[in-house]
Amino acid sequence: MNIVLASASPRRKEILFNLNLDFEIMKSDIDEFINDRDTPEAIAMSLSFQKAMDIANKTSRNSVVIGADTIVVLDEEILGKPKNEQEAFDTLNRLSGKYHKVITGISILNIEDNKKIVDYEVTKVKMREFSEDEIKRYIKTTEPMDKAGSYGIQGYGSLFIEKIDGDYFNVVGLPVSKLGQILYRHFNVNII
Repeated sequence: MNIVLASASPRRKEILFNLNLDFEIMKSDIDEFINDRDTPEAIAMSLSFQKAMDIANKTSRNSVVIGADTIVVLDEEILGKPKNEQEAFDTLNRLSGKYHKVITGISILNIEDNKKIVDYEVTKVKMREFSEDEIKRYIKTTEPMDKAGSYGIQGYGSLFIEKIDGDYFNVVGLPVSKLGQILYRHFNVNII
């Protein structure tokens, strides 16, 4: 059985690579549809499903396709990837000293078996208080610029994290424990 990651995210690729999983990557180029009336969890699941379906329609029928989408939520507002340095600054300034949620929607599809599992994982993250000068220095690393919530927990952004409650890998972009359980229970793929 062929496993396909419907994502070009280097972080998701690294996570699967570190599990010694044999997989290929196909980047989804969909125009993301978001229903503003949905909950953040429903939005993350919907986006992951849209990506997975896009790739499932382009790959062999015996493939298992993994789609994922990670969003950051503060006070029920989704904080996307920053469009510029000022937006990154504003987002990080808002996160300083507060808890927020990181939600990853995950969709695993096998078209041949007509099997589709869509789920999500939530991790609570507490940022320590940090200064405007620290934010500016962090932005100069360019790390915040391609990440939801304007930080990467696996890089310099880890310096701002006071604590997490939940799956660390979910914050990186792929909830490994949930992924492993779904692959084993529903698709007969055993990672270990």
